[in-house]
Amino acid sequence: MDYGVYLLVRCAAMILQMFPVDENLKTARVVGRIWHRLIPRHRERAREHLRLAYGDKLTAVEVDRLALCSMQQMVMMAVEALFTPRLINEWTWPKYARLNGIGDALELLLDKRGVIMLTGHYGNWELLGFTLTALGFPMVAVMRPLDNPYLNEWLLDVRAKRGLQLLYKKGATQSADDILSSGGTLSFIADQNAGRKGAFVDYFGVKASTYKSIALLAIQHDVPIIVGYARRLSPRFQYELGCQRIIRPEEWKGRDDEVYWITQEYTRALEEVVRQAPEQYLWMHRRWKSRPRDERSAAAAERMS
Repeated sequence: MDYGVYLLVRCAAMILQMFPVDENLKTARVVGRIWHRLIPRHRERAREHLRLAYGDKLTAVEVDRLALCSMQQMVMMAVEALFTPRLINEWTWPKYARLNGIGDALELLLDKRGVIMLTGHYGNWELLGFTLTALGFPMVAVMRPLDNPYLNEWLLDVRAKRGLQLLYKKGATQSADDILSSGGTLSFIADQNAGRKGAFVDYFGVKASTYKSIALLAIQHDVPIIVGYARRLSPRFQYELGCQRIIRPEEWKGRDDEVYWITQEYTRALEEVVRQAPEQYLWMHRRWKSRPRDERSAAAAERMS
């Protein structure tokens, strides 16, 4: 079954690459609209999260529009992922991406003293890594392996050929330490639900479980954290790559709870990125799935009453 899915994906990729990427993006938007209409579970989850994040600041029409655009963006990014390794290199990247306010971030990367880079499920998060490696900044991205081993192996191979190394999230602690100790760059998708043991910080005014490991690594290795983004500029394959926030070690040293402060600070920066173009965020992502202990206790008491 896994191999059959792998073959279908490879065939689809081959067919898509017979046409220009921008033509495929038109098709992707149609597919996204069909997805929005035919899969109510995903559509309603996106709407629910938009209402949770924005409350009554959005009308029902605006919520539905953002949910639709979010689903279309996800399909468009999936199409772009098939083209990115072929289109983005040291000569061609300016055709598809422009840089905005990343001078200080590039200086930190050039120092080679170790850097943690973060982004979220927003825009085209994979484009960040490919473009930076094309610019000569090798990095290692922490990921969860795909359930399909054939697709996973293909993904690793394609990205490795462009200098983007991938590190499995499970059991990554020692390798992450080695990368930062040697002055390397370690990147994370930092808006993932961390379960009941995560640090619950504010995200759009709602508590969201967030991994502590990023802050712990930054403190242990005394390295800065760069919060970046890749924001779509048009319906075509055109993006702005920018730096929203740099969190430097001197900012957290001496605070009562350094781990919590760092985690809240980069989560706030990610929220600011999303607010600039909420239609590009993956609102189906179950960011608020886990709840703090006091909320769980209150819900349990209510059920028993």
